[in-house]
Amino acid sequence: MPSPEMSHVPEAPTLPPSAPASRAFDVADLYRGPVAEPAAADAVPLDEKLRQAYFWIVNQAIISTHYDIEYHNGPSASFAFGDSKTPVSLPSGQSYSSFVLMPLLTFATRRRCLIVGGPGRGKTASAILMGVLAGYPVREVRRSMQHGHPQMTTADLLGAPLPADLMTAESADDIRIGWRSWLSMRVRIVDEYNRIPTRTQSSLLTVLGDGYAEMFDQIYECPPGAWFLTANDDAGGGTYPVIEALRDRIDVVVQALSFNNRFLPELLDRVEQGYRPEEVVPAQIVFTPDELDRMHAAILAVELPEPVRRRLEFFASQFEFFEPAAVQLEYMTKDTARLAGVDLHLLGAGETGRDRLADLGTQTRNGLSVRALQTLLIYAKALAFFRGQGVVGLDDLRHVVPFVLHDKLIPDLDAPFFEVAANEPLRVDRVGWIRRLFDLSCADYDRQDLDRTDPVADLLRQFRAGLAGVTEAEATARLEAVERLLGEWSSARKLYGTTYDDILVLKYLHQRITNYLAWLRWQG
Repeated sequence: MPSPEMSHVPEAPTLPPSAPASRAFDVADLYRGPVAEPAAADAVPLDEKLRQAYFWIVNQAIISTHYDIEYHNGPSASFAFGDSKTPVSLPSGQSYSSFVLMPLLTFATRRRCLIVGGPGRGKTASAILMGVLAGYPVREVRRSMQHGHPQMTTADLLGAPLPADLMTAESADDIRIGWRSWLSMRVRIVDEYNRIPTRTQSSLLTVLGDGYAEMFDQIYECPPGAWFLTANDDAGGGTYPVIEALRDRIDVVVQALSFNNRFLPELLDRVEQGYRPEEVVPAQIVFTPDELDRMHAAILAVELPEPVRRRLEFFASQFEFFEPAAVQLEYMTKDTARLAGVDLHLLGAGETGRDRLADLGTQTRNGLSVRALQTLLIYAKALAFFRGQGVVGLDDLRHVVPFVLHDKLIPDLDAPFFEVAANEPLRVDRVGWIRRLFDLSCADYDRQDLDRTDPVADLLRQFRAGLAGVTEAEATARLEAVERLLGEWSSARKLYGTTYDDILVLKYLHQRITNYLAWLRWQG
């Protein structure tokens, strides 16, 4: 039998508010009667239930001591260790382990998570726990898990046509498919996905990316659900290379960190009592399908304030621009060079005068896709929801950026940034590097005082209010404002990614207002 601690669920509230919530008197209370009770589904708020699940996993099941997602609610003690003077802070706010938290946020948002790390570090156990949290029996979760192997076929993965139909069918439409049961589950697990043959990976891509399986012209629509994939190799290697499109569909990558040997007594108890954590998950932290749907809707409803969004826009605009790639502004991107099959360093050899150490764009070989940006928004909302906040904070965004962009931003290891001695560890520390990128971008944003002085944001805000009712004189004045701003910027010697995005926005606004002005004159 497991120890009593295994069945203990942290008492609510797991994240106490700074001050007790006061409830204003409501006349309607007089008519509700003394026996009125809250609905069972609302007895524990969903964000609180999600935190209870997190703390049970991190303290009882996975036992992670790596609190690498830090929050500070005031001064925090800090110490330096080793020759490298590695800083170790003691967070003054409730902080979390990414190895447990990121899969849990994936569970809540119904997205796709890749867990990487060496054998025996709890990757598969973490994924199985997510399946149990969704209400499935442990045996069903284990049986439905897909194990990647070099001989896996599409039929192994998705299902096979019924033999009787193959004998009697007159057309492909008459063939019924015996679809695999795992396709209908709300949590889907693919263990060692990088051992799946390339041909079968294409079938997995369709299911994982588009939510449906296809065979013999038959379509099976999969219900919304979370995906958990595991791999031993951080680079995504394995028996077969992972196709680029499949890697791109993965939303977050999290590393299974090492076990702290001071907690060997807990492992000894499991050995002696003969149980696994996924077999003793408390019923209080298991989510019903209705709760999962309501939680997903609540996460999407979390507000993303403009100051946080602007910092994300500024950060994302650093990476795609590449001036030597073309002669026309719109095509000056790293993707243009990639499509041409030309090395970035070869094209950029003639550049002079640019501060390649300060320009964050020189550190990457690519920019960010629309899919990556959408994923950042969703996970930032999910983290704020998990923390019981109705508004995304800058810290929430900062903490999810490294895990979402882990495989999305490709570092240029020959960039001057990595030649600085203090930055050498960032060649292999992908999480630390991306977090440093974000911090440097935010520092530059503050240096330019863009919260208070941002003429492009002012023009966009004015435009988004609509052109209906704008007079010819007002439209002409807006065109002049755009042209004046572009004239001021054109005097600068060097062009950077953030300015590149803003120039394209100003050209876009100029074109929209020009078209409106032509229509207005025609009307008049």
